[in-house]
Amino acid sequence: MSVRTKSHALALFKSYVSALKSYTLVLFVAGVAALAPSSAAFAKPKKDKPAPRGTPVLWHDRRVESLDLFDGPGGRGGRPDLRRLQLIKEEKGGWSKKFRVRDASGREWVAKIGEEAQSETAAVRLVWAAGYVTEINYLAPCAHIPGVKVDKKFERCEGDGIANVRFEARPKNIKRAGTWSWKANPFLGSRQLQGLKVLMALLNNWDLKDQNNVRLYEQGRGGRGVVNFAISDLGATFGKEGSGPGFFWRITRSRNNPDDYAGSKFIDKVERGYVDLHYTGKNRGLFDQITVADARWLGEVLSRLGDRQLAEAFRAANYTPEETQLLASVVRARINTLAALR
Repeated sequence: MSVRTKSHALALFKSYVSALKSYTLVLFVAGVAALAPSSAAFAKPKKDKPAPRGTPVLWHDRRVESLDLFDGPGGRGGRPDLRRLQLIKEEKGGWSKKFRVRDASGREWVAKIGEEAQSETAAVRLVWAAGYVTEINYLAPCAHIPGVKVDKKFERCEGDGIANVRFEARPKNIKRAGTWSWKANPFLGSRQLQGLKVLMALLNNWDLKDQNNVRLYEQGRGGRGVVNFAISDLGATFGKEGSGPGFFWRITRSRNNPDDYAGSKFIDKVERGYVDLHYTGKNRGLFDQITVADARWLGEVLSRLGDRQLAEAFRAANYTPEETQLLASVVRARINTLAALR
């Protein structure tokens, strides 16, 4: 083979290798894009309007021992009337499929389907039991919503019914007044806000972004209302928080997975009056200065819950008896760990 022929062959080989590398990169990027949530899920939120004037509220001192964790913050009388549901529209944004619906009594709800429905239902009840402001929600093991078309990946029931649908109330007397920030709010430095952060770690809520927080305005007597500060989206709970940077964190995290939750770590260490929580989710910096006293306070509040109450929170979310027992036992163990901190 001549030098020129060898040179030409070498050039062809290099060109082939370069093309192969480019093709591989394209496949990798396409794979990452396929695994990542759609752009709609990360749409830039609308700029919040100024919050209505009112007393800011984050936490209430509730009689924890007497709370009904099965019916939750809305009580038995607040449940949706599922005899006839009317589809209003599909709600855009977020990871889960959601639909605005009207029940047989004329009340409006946001129906969420998919993995987050169960975990969010249970999480709301525990957050409420700890004293915090929450949304009102219920889980229907089977719901028929005429006009809703869902993918085959969603579990069906009773013919055209959808299994495990979370209904979140949209009361007429509550105005949704935009989001609030973890790093800029009226409760900075308070024990209640620090306790809420600890509670998010207890639930393995890895999705702590400001867009998941909501201000709920209630008009009070005499003209001045109340601005309730709540976490509106608690679906990314009761799984594992994930590990590794970027892409690897996305594929190792989970939601609504009792086994993952049971196998995850809660506290790394306690040192010099601070608790190092094993939190690897979004907004990790929120957990840098959690004191033993603040963490223990939350544990003492939740320790007033009975074992039956804990189980009811998960039974309300339609977990199996085995899953309910597992989840309740892990939550109890974490509560005991916090209450015993010194």
